[in-house]
Amino acid sequence: MTDPRQETPFIHSHALVESEHIGPGTRIWAFAHVLRGAVIGADCNICDHSYIDEDVVIGDRVTIKGQVAIIDGMRIEDDVFIGPNATFTNDRFPRSRQESWACEKMVIGRGASIGSGAVFVPGVNVGEGAMVGAGAVVTQDVPPFTVVVGNPARVVRAVTDDECIPEHAYSRRMSNSAASSPSGREGAREVTA
Repeated sequence: MTDPRQETPFIHSHALVESEHIGPGTRIWAFAHVLRGAVIGADCNICDHSYIDEDVVIGDRVTIKGQVAIIDGMRIEDDVFIGPNATFTNDRFPRSRQESWACEKMVIGRGASIGSGAVFVPGVNVGEGAMVGAGAVVTQDVPPFTVVVGNPARVVRAVTDDECIPEHAYSRRMSNSAASSPSGREGAREVTA
């Protein structure tokens, strides 16, 4: 099996990719549109009908399912999964043809998973390893290694060890925090509903 980090990116013939910053092994499928200036890491999977704005940085091994718009100001760290039809916003007071507006930034932490149809208000961040349930309406920051669901989204429990991505994907974080927690996930066990 070849190492995807060594492969050239695959861009479907019906995708529109204006950016020159696409990492090796990344796959961009039909009817996806990536604007000039967007940065996409290695071994990502950008599915059909996705849109990537110009002020976006996406890490390595990220999956973005269909009908998702990744909008200006978003930073998506390594190993993130974004389910179909997730919706992100970056303008608290949107108006048509507004000449000046305040773009609110958003960070989705390493290894986080976003469920299908989840909706995010401007300026919220998702912590490392967190899981956002399908259809959740996220109105405030999601703590690391927690599961949030509902409208508005609320913490219902901690992410279990079985639900985390393999430890090797967290090698940098693990080496920095393993001494503070037996699982290397500081604070995850203390979360209550």
